[in-house]
Amino acid sequence: MKSKTTPPQAPETSLCGLPAEFYCAADYDAGQSTGALMRQILNSVSQEVARELEPQGLTNAQWVPMLKLYLGKASTVAELARVCQLDAGSMTRLLDRLEAKGFCRRIRSSDDRRVVNIELTPEGREAAKAIPAALSRVQNAHLAGFSVEEWQNLKGYLRRILATAHTLQAVNEKNDK
Repeated sequence: MKSKTTPPQAPETSLCGLPAEFYCAADYDAGQSTGALMRQILNSVSQEVARELEPQGLTNAQWVPMLKLYLGKASTVAELARVCQLDAGSMTRLLDRLEAKGFCRRIRSSDDRRVVNIELTPEGREAAKAIPAALSRVQNAHLAGFSVEEWQNLKGYLRRILATAHTLQAVNEKNDK
């Protein structure tokens, strides 16, 4: 008995008629690009998170490293800069502001003087404790009207875009060498 096979399907075509190309210069609308839409969403989420965390004395730039410290994702200035994707100078200025607010302290390692450890103060831990709840409220508000399945699909699509972005970055880094 022969098994039935389905013929290969033609790849989806864009308005330009090219396979796997969703945009073309002739009709490009920057405001409707996925990048622009994602940026608008991130801006809206950032504004709401800033509003939610203002009573804790945290800005958008400050809550990310505070959360990383609170969750134990970093313990040194170098680790924190890496996980927050900031250069050393930007991280130093940010930590200066957080220290001035009494949220963290830098402690030079006694084992290696080049290493600077960071720890949250009790006030910093209290402020950081509010971050996950604020993020949950803001993101849930932005996802109002989505079903659980739609939310899971959206996360899957975003992960695919991110995986492709990582692949492109790796290829570009290899080609730059």
